[in-house]
Amino acid sequence: MSAVAGGSGGARGAARATLDRRGVPGGPGGPSRPGRPRRRPDLLPYALVAPLAVFVVVLAFVPAAYTIVQSFFRVDALDPPTRFIGLGNFRALARNAAVVTSVGNTTIYVVVGVTLSTVLGIAMALTLQRSFRGRSVVVAVLVLPWALPGVVEGIVWSGILDANTGLLNSVLTSLHAISHYQVFLGQHRVRTIALIEVVQVWQITPLSALLVLASLQVIPHELYEAAVCDGCSRWGLIRRISLPLVRPGVAVAVVQALIATLNVFDQPYVLNGAATLGSSLTMQTYFITFQNLDFGAGYALSLLITVATLVVSLGVLRLVYRKVEF
Repeated sequence: MSAVAGGSGGARGAARATLDRRGVPGGPGGPSRPGRPRRRPDLLPYALVAPLAVFVVVLAFVPAAYTIVQSFFRVDALDPPTRFIGLGNFRALARNAAVVTSVGNTTIYVVVGVTLSTVLGIAMALTLQRSFRGRSVVVAVLVLPWALPGVVEGIVWSGILDANTGLLNSVLTSLHAISHYQVFLGQHRVRTIALIEVVQVWQITPLSALLVLASLQVIPHELYEAAVCDGCSRWGLIRRISLPLVRPGVAVAVVQALIATLNVFDQPYVLNGAATLGSSLTMQTYFITFQNLDFGAGYALSLLITVATLVVSLGVLRLVYRKVEF
């Protein structure tokens, strides 16, 4: 009996070993524990995104890297070869009177333009928050200045501000505000900058209003109803609910206005030409690079504008942006 039992036990052990080698769960040929089979990674999303990622890298980062490197070289098509000069381009820009004037003009454009466009955008968004008859028409008209190209806006306003046949001169003369037609652009710096600023604010304010309006639409209506039940006034609703909860939209609106004003080119160039009275930094980049053919200085000025845009935008986001949870 013991021999039979021993023989049957040996046979069972041999059979178990054979099954283990064939991959039965628990054996060395199979998984150590039961579970779902491991899925292969799906590479299709990465394959679809890869061409766009490569395009963005090539389009954005490669020229940026090239600009950073070339800004430390003397690059002049009329006087080759290219030579390393360190900070020479930046020192030349600091001594350039036109660049210094453009820095002051651009600072005014940024401070006044961002402030006015943000304040007016918030006021327009609060006005459009409630539904009323003709609201869609008002929104469509509001978007029009932002949708038009900057060159087209400059041409339109050139006709309005023209010294001989301009609409503004005609209206002011009819109202007896002025005795004769005036030259509004190109003579007085303050007047020139102010009129260019009006055109610029007219263009960028609609986008600020739409961004703030989109944030207002997300605020639950129950918050307003509860505040009204507690006796909160209209101004109280704006100050205690709307403005605090709309800060993400305001932050985005400020950043887009900041980028637009720091890089403004179309309106000053079309309205004022090459005169330095109202020129911007972006205009000087164009003049230095493509008129003076000083590509090294143009690269350096482009790098300064990019760094200033990045630093100021990040600073604005840290100051204005606050995460909102309902």
